[in-house]
Amino acid sequence: MKSKLIALILLTGASAFAAHIAVGVAVGYPGYPAYAPAPVSVYAPPPPPVAYYRPPAPGPNYYWVGGYWYPSGPRYTWRAGYWAPRPYAGAYWVAPRYSRGMYYHGYWRR
Repeated sequence: MKSKLIALILLTGASAFAAHIAVGVAVGYPGYPAYAPAPVSVYAPPPPPVAYYRPPAPGPNYYWVGGYWYPSGPRYTWRAGYWAPRPYAGAYWVAPRYSRGMYYHGYWRR
């Protein structure tokens, strides 16, 4: 009886320190590249874009990423536009979009 109790205590204590491993699998959506983040189901379309000043480019190989709304918990948060260095030659930014209850994140594309 004591050995069963000790084994149970050790097993319960060991499970508190057990590592959790998660593996994600991406499923493609028609017209949406597999390397882009998966779309998120949202409750409503985002508000209209905010008007703001676009500063001059900081260098020759920069691309303007326009401001956009993104879901953050139960509401949308505004991300102001910014200049970003292109991750590779010929890359351009595909802006995030909302379509039929799904929010599609922005991503870089060739």
